[in-house]
Amino acid sequence: MSYTLYPLRKARLQRSELAVPGSNPTMIEKAAVSAADYVFLDCEDAVAPPDKEQARKNIIQALNDIDWRAKGKTVSVRINGLDTHYMYRDVVDIMEQAGSKLDTILIPKVGVPADVYVVECMISQIEEAKGYTNKVTTEALIETPLGMANVEAIAAAPSRLEAMHFGVADYAAFNRARTVVIGGLNPDYPGDQWHFALSRMTVACRAYGLRPIDGPFGDFSDPDGYTAGAKRAAALGIEGKWAIHPSQIELANAVFSPTAKEVERAERILQALKEAEAQGKGAASLDGKMIDAASEKMARNLIATADAIKASDAARQAA
Repeated sequence: MSYTLYPLRKARLQRSELAVPGSNPTMIEKAAVSAADYVFLDCEDAVAPPDKEQARKNIIQALNDIDWRAKGKTVSVRINGLDTHYMYRDVVDIMEQAGSKLDTILIPKVGVPADVYVVECMISQIEEAKGYTNKVTTEALIETPLGMANVEAIAAAPSRLEAMHFGVADYAAFNRARTVVIGGLNPDYPGDQWHFALSRMTVACRAYGLRPIDGPFGDFSDPDGYTAGAKRAAALGIEGKWAIHPSQIELANAVFSPTAKEVERAERILQALKEAEAQGKGAASLDGKMIDAASEKMARNLIATADAIKASDAARQAA
């Protein structure tokens, strides 16, 4: 183990992320009572230019009127890109009028560390001016070739970042990739053409203490395709996936939740290693397989996720 370590900046349950256009108040209300762990209210791609201002107002009202935390939700806002004139007003208005109710700001099309820096500079100034006691963190949407080329630098830079998301739709468009459906597989490619990008982003996140999150799957009439993509992402170490339709929430929750059998085995691993330690052994055998310190780490991660799910479910039921 290197002497240089970057602990996880923020543990947060993020199995399912429901994307909600800020221009649709009805959808925002439904999102608040959904089974999604995380909801991001969108100012960007899901909102047409003539609706940007009203969407921003809707989001501010929803942040103030709905108790998202009591409902077991992380609530975020995806602002418009730094290359638009909408971005600064998104940050200023939403932070000044509802910053105390916001968990994170999702920054789209992050290409270089300075993109995160400029948004966080504004956040910090507004928090100080308003006297907020909470700290709004940031998340980076990696969806351009520039962002992927700089993903390690973005992750390593000092910031409020706590997660990175893979935005497959714009990533495909910028790379001029031939795709069949957003997030789906092209049958002409021998495997998963998104594997490299997802793996690279995941490694950058894990190296520097961020959570890696997979993005959208466009065909919400294909639950099997969505589930298959989520399972491939989970195999790489991804913690959750976007839901662009409410029907995808339960699919994500199922894939990224440990089963009762997995939790039970994790608990047995910890017990077996505890007994081995008492005997002066650094490893043990369980069900005919060797387990060691790495097994303990994986078991504790799984149990922590299971405990977070229980807490979230309890909060949702209480609400």
